[in-house]
Amino acid sequence: MSSNKSGVVLRAEAARAVHAVRANGQSLDEALALAAGKVDPAEQALLRHLCYETLRHHWQLRGQIALLLARPLARRDALIEDLLAVGLAQLQHSRVAEHAAVSQTVEAVRLLRKPKFSGLVNAVLRRFQREQPVADSEEAQHNHPAWMLQRLRRDWPDDWERIVAANNERAPMWLRVNSQIQTPAEYAELLEESAEPASSLGLDAALRLAEPQSVDTLPGFAEGNVSVQDAAAQLAAPWLLADGGERILDACAAPGGKTAHLLELAGPKVALSAIDNDAGRLQRVADTLARTGGNATLLHADASKPEEWWDGTPFDRILLDAPCSASGVIRRHPDIRLLRRDSDIAVLALRQLQMLTALWPLLSAGGRLLYITCSVFAEENDEVVAAFLGSHADAQEEDLLPNNNIRALMNRKTAGWQILPGTECLDGFYYACLTKVTV
Repeated sequence: MSSNKSGVVLRAEAARAVHAVRANGQSLDEALALAAGKVDPAEQALLRHLCYETLRHHWQLRGQIALLLARPLARRDALIEDLLAVGLAQLQHSRVAEHAAVSQTVEAVRLLRKPKFSGLVNAVLRRFQREQPVADSEEAQHNHPAWMLQRLRRDWPDDWERIVAANNERAPMWLRVNSQIQTPAEYAELLEESAEPASSLGLDAALRLAEPQSVDTLPGFAEGNVSVQDAAAQLAAPWLLADGGERILDACAAPGGKTAHLLELAGPKVALSAIDNDAGRLQRVADTLARTGGNATLLHADASKPEEWWDGTPFDRILLDAPCSASGVIRRHPDIRLLRRDSDIAVLALRQLQMLTALWPLLSAGGRLLYITCSVFAEENDEVVAAFLGSHADAQEEDLLPNNNIRALMNRKTAGWQILPGTECLDGFYYACLTKVTV
Protein backbone atom coordinates (compact mmCIF):
# COMPACT_ATOMS: atom_id res chain seq x y z
CA MET A 1 0.00 0.00 0.00
CA SER A 2 1.41 3.40 -0.98
CA SER A 3 2.13 5.86 1.81
CA ASN A 4 -0.52 8.24 0.44
CA LYS A 5 -3.19 5.54 0.32
CA SER A 6 -2.30 4.23 3.78
CA GLY A 7 -2.49 7.79 5.09
CA VAL A 8 -5.99 8.17 3.67
CA VAL A 9 -7.08 4.88 5.26
CA LEU A 10 -5.58 6.01 8.55
CA ARG A 11 -7.64 9.21 8.61
CA ALA A 12 -10.85 7.44 7.67
CA GLU A 13 -10.33 4.89 10.46
CA ALA A 14 -9.43 7.63 12.95
CA ALA A 15 -12.74 9.34 12.14
CA ARG A 16 -14.62 6.06 12.58
CA ALA A 17 -12.93 5.43 15.94
CA VAL A 18 -13.71 8.93 17.20
CA HIS A 19 -17.29 8.51 15.99
CA ALA A 20 -17.60 5.19 17.82
CA VAL A 21 -16.68 6.94 21.05
CA ARG A 22 -18.64 10.14 20.57
CA ALA A 23 -21.83 8.81 18.99
CA ASN A 24 -21.93 5.17 20.07
CA GLY A 25 -20.47 5.30 23.58
CA GLN A 26 -17.67 2.86 22.81
CA SER A 27 -14.42 3.12 24.76
CA LEU A 28 -11.43 4.45 22.84
CA ASP A 29 -9.49 1.26 23.55
CA GLU A 30 -12.25 -0.82 21.94
CA ALA A 31 -12.55 1.55 18.99
CA LEU A 32 -8.80 1.54 18.38
CA ALA A 33 -8.66 -2.25 18.56
CA LEU A 34 -11.21 -2.43 15.73
CA ALA A 35 -9.49 0.26 13.67
CA ALA A 36 -5.98 -1.12 14.10
CA GLY A 37 -6.58 -4.15 11.91
CA LYS A 38 -7.45 -1.92 8.95
CA VAL A 39 -4.44 0.39 9.20
CA ASP A 40 -0.89 -0.17 8.01
CA PRO A 41 1.25 -1.31 10.99
CA ALA A 42 3.64 1.58 10.28
CA GLU A 43 0.73 3.99 10.82
CA GLN A 44 -0.52 2.54 14.13
CA ALA A 45 1.24 5.09 16.32
CA LEU A 46 -0.16 7.99 14.29
CA LEU A 47 -3.66 6.48 14.38
CA ARG A 48 -3.50 6.33 18.16
CA HIS A 49 -2.06 9.84 18.40
CA LEU A 50 -4.75 11.41 16.19
CA CYS A 51 -7.59 9.70 18.05
CA TYR A 52 -6.19 10.70 21.43
CA GLU A 53 -5.62 14.31 20.42
CA THR A 54 -9.03 14.60 18.74
CA LEU A 55 -10.75 13.44 21.93
CA ARG A 56 -8.39 15.32 24.23
CA HIS A 57 -9.35 18.59 22.50
CA HIS A 58 -12.93 17.60 21.72
CA TRP A 59 -14.70 20.78 22.88
CA GLN A 60 -12.14 23.10 21.31
CA LEU A 61 -12.42 21.30 17.97
CA ARG A 62 -16.22 21.17 18.01
CA GLY A 63 -16.36 24.86 18.79
CA GLN A 64 -14.06 25.62 15.87
CA ILE A 65 -16.11 23.45 13.53
CA ALA A 66 -19.24 25.37 14.51
CA LEU A 67 -17.47 28.63 13.64
CA LEU A 68 -16.17 27.31 10.32
CA LEU A 69 -19.37 25.76 8.98
CA ALA A 70 -22.01 27.95 7.39
CA ARG A 71 -24.65 25.73 8.98
CA PRO A 72 -24.52 22.61 11.17
CA LEU A 73 -24.29 19.21 9.53
CA ALA A 74 -27.30 16.91 9.69
CA ARG A 75 -27.18 14.16 12.28
CA ARG A 76 -26.88 11.53 9.54
CA ASP A 77 -23.61 13.20 8.50
CA ALA A 78 -22.05 13.20 11.98
CA LEU A 79 -19.19 11.01 10.75
CA ILE A 80 -18.05 13.89 8.51
CA GLU A 81 -17.94 16.17 11.54
CA ASP A 82 -15.71 13.61 13.25
CA LEU A 83 -13.44 13.59 10.20
CA LEU A 84 -13.28 17.39 10.36
CA ALA A 85 -12.27 17.11 14.02
CA VAL A 86 -9.50 14.69 13.09
CA GLY A 87 -8.33 17.09 10.37
CA LEU A 88 -8.28 20.08 12.73
CA ALA A 89 -6.47 18.03 15.39
CA GLN A 90 -3.73 17.30 12.86
CA LEU A 91 -3.31 20.97 12.03
CA GLN A 92 -3.08 22.04 15.68
CA HIS A 93 -1.90 19.11 17.77
CA SER A 94 0.40 17.01 15.61
CA ARG A 95 3.58 17.25 13.60
CA VAL A 96 1.87 16.10 10.42
CA ALA A 97 2.72 18.33 7.47
CA GLU A 98 -0.22 20.63 6.78
CA HIS A 99 -0.50 19.72 3.10
CA ALA A 100 -0.74 16.01 4.00
CA ALA A 101 -3.20 16.70 6.81
CA VAL A 102 -5.52 18.53 4.44
CA SER A 103 -5.20 16.46 1.27
CA GLN A 104 -5.42 13.04 2.90
CA THR A 105 -8.28 14.07 5.16
CA VAL A 106 -10.19 15.29 2.11
CA GLU A 107 -9.51 12.01 0.28
CA ALA A 108 -10.74 10.06 3.31
CA VAL A 109 -14.25 11.39 2.64
CA ARG A 110 -14.61 8.90 -0.21
CA LEU A 111 -13.64 5.97 2.00
CA LEU A 112 -16.36 7.07 4.41
CA ARG A 113 -18.81 6.85 1.46
CA LYS A 114 -19.68 10.52 1.66
CA PRO A 115 -18.02 11.82 -1.55
CA LYS A 116 -20.31 14.84 -1.86
CA PHE A 117 -18.61 16.33 1.24
CA SER A 118 -15.10 16.43 -0.26
CA GLY A 119 -15.43 20.09 -1.21
CA LEU A 120 -16.83 21.05 2.19
CA VAL A 121 -14.06 19.29 4.11
CA ASN A 122 -11.42 20.92 1.91
CA ALA A 123 -13.02 24.35 2.34
CA VAL A 124 -13.31 24.05 6.14
CA LEU A 125 -9.72 22.94 6.66
CA ARG A 126 -8.32 25.61 4.37
CA ARG A 127 -10.49 28.28 5.98
CA PHE A 128 -9.10 27.22 9.35
CA GLN A 129 -5.56 27.67 8.02
CA ARG A 130 -6.41 31.22 6.96
CA GLU A 131 -8.51 32.37 9.91
CA GLN A 132 -7.43 30.27 12.93
CA PRO A 133 -10.75 30.81 14.77
CA VAL A 134 -10.86 30.43 18.54
CA ALA A 135 -13.86 28.88 20.30
CA ASP A 136 -14.42 30.90 23.45
CA SER A 137 -16.94 28.85 25.46
CA GLU A 138 -15.78 27.65 28.87
CA GLU A 139 -16.00 24.04 27.72
CA ALA A 140 -13.82 24.81 24.71
CA GLN A 141 -11.29 26.73 26.79
CA HIS A 142 -10.84 23.85 29.24
CA ASN A 143 -11.81 20.87 27.03
CA HIS A 144 -14.08 19.49 29.75
CA PRO A 145 -17.87 19.14 29.88
CA ALA A 146 -19.68 21.75 31.97
CA TRP A 147 -20.88 19.26 34.58
CA MET A 148 -17.34 18.07 35.23
CA LEU A 149 -16.00 21.60 35.56
CA GLN A 150 -18.77 22.35 38.05
CA ARG A 151 -17.87 19.32 40.18
CA LEU A 152 -14.18 20.10 40.09
CA ARG A 153 -14.81 23.68 41.21
CA ARG A 154 -16.99 22.48 44.05
CA ASP A 155 -14.66 19.73 45.29
CA TRP A 156 -11.36 21.50 44.57
CA PRO A 157 -11.96 25.29 44.58
CA ASP A 158 -8.23 26.07 44.86
CA ASP A 159 -6.97 23.32 42.56
CA TRP A 160 -9.54 22.78 39.80
CA GLU A 161 -7.65 24.70 37.13
CA ARG A 162 -4.50 22.70 37.86
CA ILE A 163 -6.49 19.47 37.62
CA VAL A 164 -8.00 20.51 34.29
CA ALA A 165 -4.60 21.47 32.90
CA ALA A 166 -3.12 18.11 33.98
CA ASN A 167 -6.03 16.24 32.36
CA ASN A 168 -5.22 17.92 29.05
CA GLU A 169 -1.59 16.79 29.08
CA ARG A 170 -0.18 13.57 27.67
CA ALA A 171 0.44 10.97 30.34
CA PRO A 172 4.00 10.00 31.28
CA MET A 173 5.13 6.37 31.42
CA TRP A 174 5.92 5.02 34.89
CA LEU A 175 7.58 1.68 35.58
CA ARG A 176 7.49 -0.56 38.64
CA VAL A 177 10.74 -2.43 39.16
CA ASN A 178 10.42 -5.89 40.72
CA SER A 179 12.38 -5.29 43.91
CA GLN A 180 12.84 -9.04 44.43
CA ILE A 181 15.08 -9.07 41.35
CA GLN A 182 16.85 -5.69 41.33
CA THR A 183 16.71 -2.19 42.73
CA PRO A 184 15.28 0.77 40.80
CA ALA A 185 18.77 2.25 40.67
CA GLU A 186 20.12 -0.91 39.05
CA TYR A 187 17.30 -0.96 36.52
CA ALA A 188 17.82 2.74 35.79
CA GLU A 189 21.39 1.91 34.83
CA LEU A 190 20.10 -0.66 32.33
CA LEU A 191 17.85 1.98 30.84
CA GLU A 192 20.75 4.42 30.55
CA GLU A 193 22.69 1.76 28.63
CA SER A 194 19.79 1.42 26.17
CA ALA A 195 19.41 5.21 25.82
CA GLU A 196 16.08 5.26 27.68
CA PRO A 197 16.78 7.48 30.71
CA ALA A 198 14.45 7.41 33.71
CA SER A 199 14.02 9.36 36.91
CA SER A 200 12.89 8.38 40.40
CA LEU A 201 10.56 10.24 42.75
CA GLY A 202 11.78 8.29 45.75
CA LEU A 203 8.67 6.11 45.75
CA ASP A 204 10.17 2.70 46.36
CA ALA A 205 10.10 0.81 43.02
CA ALA A 206 8.89 3.62 40.73
CA LEU A 207 10.78 5.00 37.74
CA ARG A 208 9.50 7.51 35.19
CA LEU A 209 10.73 7.26 31.62
CA ALA A 210 11.85 10.44 29.93
CA GLU A 211 9.77 9.38 26.90
CA PRO A 212 7.17 6.61 26.57
CA GLN A 213 8.54 3.40 25.04
CA SER A 214 7.15 0.17 23.68
CA VAL A 215 7.29 -2.50 26.38
CA ASP A 216 9.22 -4.63 23.90
CA THR A 217 12.18 -2.27 24.33
CA LEU A 218 12.23 -2.51 28.14
CA PRO A 219 14.98 -4.80 29.47
CA GLY A 220 13.49 -7.79 31.27
CA PHE A 221 9.85 -6.87 30.69
CA ALA A 222 8.91 -10.27 29.27
CA GLU A 223 10.59 -11.94 32.26
CA GLY A 224 8.63 -9.90 34.80
CA ASN A 225 11.58 -7.80 35.96
CA VAL A 226 9.61 -4.61 35.37
CA SER A 227 5.98 -3.61 34.79
CA VAL A 228 4.16 -0.53 33.55
CA GLN A 229 2.21 1.09 36.41
CA ASP A 230 1.66 4.68 37.47
CA ALA A 231 3.60 5.56 40.62
CA ALA A 232 0.42 6.62 42.44
CA ALA A 233 -1.02 3.13 41.90
CA GLN A 234 2.19 1.62 43.28
CA LEU A 235 1.31 2.87 46.77
CA ALA A 236 -1.39 0.23 47.18
CA ALA A 237 0.64 -2.93 47.77
CA PRO A 238 3.17 -1.61 50.34
CA TRP A 239 0.41 0.25 52.18
CA LEU A 240 -1.83 -2.81 52.41
CA LEU A 241 1.03 -5.14 53.40
CA ALA A 242 2.55 -2.93 56.10
CA ASP A 243 2.98 -5.23 59.15
CA GLY A 244 2.43 -8.37 57.08
CA GLY A 245 -0.70 -10.32 56.20
CA GLU A 246 -0.88 -13.91 54.97
CA ARG A 247 -4.38 -14.26 53.52
CA ILE A 248 -5.14 -11.49 51.02
CA LEU A 249 -8.11 -10.60 48.84
CA ASP A 250 -7.69 -8.39 45.78
CA ALA A 251 -11.20 -7.38 44.84
CA CYS A 252 -11.81 -5.93 41.34
CA ALA A 253 -8.29 -7.09 40.44
CA ALA A 254 -8.12 -6.54 36.67
CA PRO A 255 -5.89 -5.84 34.88
CA GLY A 256 -3.60 -7.27 37.56
CA GLY A 257 -0.91 -4.67 38.20
CA LYS A 258 -1.66 -4.36 41.90
CA THR A 259 -2.11 -8.14 42.17
CA ALA A 260 1.38 -8.72 40.77
CA HIS A 261 2.85 -6.03 43.03
CA LEU A 262 1.28 -7.63 46.12
CA LEU A 263 2.83 -10.97 45.21
CA GLU A 264 6.22 -9.41 44.50
CA LEU A 265 6.30 -7.85 47.97
CA ALA A 266 4.62 -10.62 49.98
CA GLY A 267 6.46 -13.56 48.46
CA PRO A 268 5.28 -17.15 47.96
CA LYS A 269 4.02 -17.75 51.51
CA VAL A 270 0.85 -15.69 51.15
CA ALA A 271 -2.49 -16.98 49.91
CA LEU A 272 -3.88 -14.37 47.53
CA SER A 273 -7.31 -14.49 45.90
CA ALA A 274 -7.98 -12.12 43.01
CA ILE A 275 -11.54 -11.62 41.79
CA ASP A 276 -13.19 -9.71 38.98
CA ASN A 277 -16.71 -9.85 37.57
CA ASP A 278 -15.50 -9.51 33.96
CA ALA A 279 -14.13 -12.78 32.60
CA GLY A 280 -12.23 -11.06 29.81
CA ARG A 281 -10.54 -8.68 32.20
CA LEU A 282 -9.79 -11.53 34.61
CA GLN A 283 -7.83 -13.18 31.80
CA ARG A 284 -5.66 -10.07 31.75
CA VAL A 285 -4.84 -10.74 35.41
CA ALA A 286 -3.86 -14.29 34.48
CA ASP A 287 -1.65 -12.98 31.66
CA THR A 288 0.00 -10.46 33.99
CA LEU A 289 0.76 -13.14 36.59
CA ALA A 290 2.09 -15.51 33.92
CA ARG A 291 4.58 -12.82 32.88
CA THR A 292 5.58 -11.81 36.40
CA GLY A 293 5.63 -15.31 37.88
CA GLY A 294 2.99 -14.64 40.53
CA ASN A 295 0.65 -17.30 41.90
CA ALA A 296 -2.91 -16.48 42.96
CA THR A 297 -6.36 -18.00 43.04
CA LEU A 298 -8.40 -16.26 40.33
CA LEU A 299 -12.17 -16.09 40.69
CA HIS A 300 -14.72 -14.79 38.17
CA ALA A 301 -17.04 -13.26 40.74
CA ASP A 302 -18.84 -10.15 41.93
CA ALA A 303 -17.08 -8.57 44.90
CA SER A 304 -20.38 -7.19 46.17
CA LYS A 305 -21.86 -10.71 46.48
CA PRO A 306 -19.41 -12.67 48.65
CA GLU A 307 -22.12 -15.17 49.56
CA GLU A 308 -21.62 -16.58 46.05
CA TRP A 309 -17.88 -17.22 46.33
CA TRP A 310 -16.44 -16.73 49.86
CA ASP A 311 -15.43 -19.90 51.74
CA GLY A 312 -15.98 -18.33 55.17
CA THR A 313 -12.32 -17.98 56.13
CA PRO A 314 -11.50 -14.32 56.98
CA PHE A 315 -8.85 -12.35 55.11
CA ASP A 316 -6.02 -10.49 56.85
CA ARG A 317 -5.88 -7.88 54.12
CA ILE A 318 -8.41 -6.70 51.52
CA LEU A 319 -7.66 -4.43 48.58
CA LEU A 320 -10.78 -2.80 47.14
CA ASP A 321 -9.90 -0.91 43.98
CA ALA A 322 -13.49 0.14 43.43
CA PRO A 323 -15.10 0.80 40.04
CA CYS A 324 -15.29 4.57 39.64
CA SER A 325 -15.59 7.48 37.22
CA ALA A 326 -11.83 7.29 36.46
CA SER A 327 -11.78 11.09 36.66
CA GLY A 328 -8.22 10.95 38.00
CA VAL A 329 -6.80 9.24 34.90
CA ILE A 330 -8.37 11.34 32.15
CA ARG A 331 -5.00 12.18 30.65
CA ARG A 332 -4.58 8.44 29.96
CA HIS A 333 -8.18 7.99 28.79
CA PRO A 334 -9.46 11.22 27.21
CA ASP A 335 -12.66 9.45 26.16
CA ILE A 336 -13.78 9.45 29.81
CA ARG A 337 -14.89 13.07 29.44
CA LEU A 338 -17.31 12.06 26.68
CA LEU A 339 -18.45 8.73 28.11
CA ARG A 340 -19.22 9.81 31.68
CA ARG A 341 -22.35 11.68 32.73
CA ASP A 342 -23.01 13.67 35.88
CA SER A 343 -25.75 11.20 36.82
CA ASP A 344 -23.20 8.35 36.79
CA ILE A 345 -21.44 9.60 39.91
CA ALA A 346 -24.26 8.95 42.37
CA VAL A 347 -24.77 5.48 40.88
CA LEU A 348 -21.07 4.70 41.22
CA ALA A 349 -20.95 6.02 44.79
CA LEU A 350 -23.82 3.75 45.79
CA ARG A 351 -22.09 0.77 44.18
CA GLN A 352 -18.84 1.62 45.97
CA LEU A 353 -20.52 1.80 49.37
CA GLN A 354 -22.31 -1.49 48.70
CA MET A 355 -19.02 -3.20 47.84
CA LEU A 356 -17.25 -1.77 50.87
CA THR A 357 -20.10 -2.87 53.13
CA ALA A 358 -20.26 -6.35 51.57
CA LEU A 359 -16.52 -7.00 51.91
CA TRP A 360 -16.11 -5.70 55.47
CA PRO A 361 -17.40 -8.91 57.15
CA LEU A 362 -14.72 -10.87 55.29
CA LEU A 363 -11.94 -9.01 57.13
CA SER A 364 -10.46 -10.55 60.26
CA ALA A 365 -10.25 -8.65 63.55
CA GLY A 366 -7.22 -6.38 63.40
CA GLY A 367 -7.15 -6.72 59.62
CA ARG A 368 -6.70 -3.92 57.12
CA LEU A 369 -8.82 -2.90 54.12
CA LEU A 370 -7.47 -0.39 51.62
CA TYR A 371 -10.15 1.45 49.66
CA ILE A 372 -8.93 2.97 46.39
CA THR A 373 -10.39 4.85 43.45
CA CYS A 374 -8.81 6.65 40.52
CA SER A 375 -11.38 9.42 40.96
CA VAL A 376 -11.03 13.00 42.19
CA PHE A 377 -14.71 13.45 43.07
CA ALA A 378 -15.58 13.64 46.77
CA GLU A 379 -18.87 11.81 46.23
CA GLU A 380 -16.93 8.68 45.25
CA ASN A 381 -14.15 9.06 47.78
CA ASP A 382 -14.23 10.63 51.23
CA GLU A 383 -18.03 10.85 51.24
CA VAL A 384 -18.28 7.09 50.66
CA VAL A 385 -15.72 6.31 53.36
CA ALA A 386 -17.24 8.78 55.82
CA ALA A 387 -20.67 7.22 55.33
CA PHE A 388 -19.20 3.76 55.90
CA LEU A 389 -17.31 4.80 59.04
CA GLY A 390 -20.45 6.44 60.37
CA SER A 391 -22.37 3.15 60.16
CA HIS A 392 -19.63 0.72 61.31
CA ALA A 393 -18.41 1.10 64.88
CA ASP A 394 -15.78 -1.62 64.31
CA ALA A 395 -14.10 0.37 61.50
CA GLN A 396 -11.56 3.11 62.00
CA GLU A 397 -9.27 4.94 59.66
CA GLU A 398 -5.58 4.18 60.00
CA ASP A 399 -3.44 7.27 59.51
CA LEU A 400 -0.54 5.37 58.04
CA LEU A 401 1.36 6.07 54.86
CA PRO A 402 3.78 3.51 53.41
CA ASN A 403 6.35 6.03 52.30
CA ASN A 404 6.98 9.43 53.86
CA ASN A 405 7.99 10.80 50.46
CA ILE A 406 4.38 10.63 49.37
CA ARG A 407 2.86 12.49 52.33
CA ALA A 408 3.77 15.91 50.96
CA LEU A 409 2.15 15.01 47.62
CA MET A 410 -1.22 14.01 49.07
CA ASN A 411 -4.19 16.08 50.17
CA ARG A 412 -5.72 15.09 53.50
CA LYS A 413 -9.49 14.69 53.19
CA THR A 414 -12.20 14.36 55.83
CA ALA A 415 -11.49 10.66 55.45
CA GLY A 416 -8.60 9.34 53.39
CA TRP A 417 -5.96 10.92 51.17
CA GLN A 418 -6.10 12.30 47.62
CA ILE A 419 -3.35 12.58 45.03
CA LEU A 420 -4.36 15.08 42.36
CA PRO A 421 -3.59 14.44 38.68
CA GLY A 422 -0.32 15.95 37.53
CA THR A 423 1.23 16.18 41.02
CA GLU A 424 4.86 15.22 40.31
CA CYS A 425 3.57 13.62 37.08
CA LEU A 426 1.32 11.21 39.03
CA ASP A 427 -2.22 10.10 38.18
CA GLY A 428 -5.13 11.07 40.41
CA PHE A 429 -5.80 8.47 43.12
CA TYR A 430 -7.74 8.34 46.37
CA TYR A 431 -6.75 6.09 49.31
CA ALA A 432 -8.42 5.28 52.60
CA CYS A 433 -6.91 2.68 54.92
CA LEU A 434 -9.40 1.08 57.33
CA THR A 435 -8.75 -1.37 60.18
CA LYS A 436 -11.21 -3.61 62.03
CA VAL A 437 -11.24 -2.98 65.75
CA THR A 438 -12.94 -4.73 68.66
CA VAL A 439 -16.03 -2.95 69.98
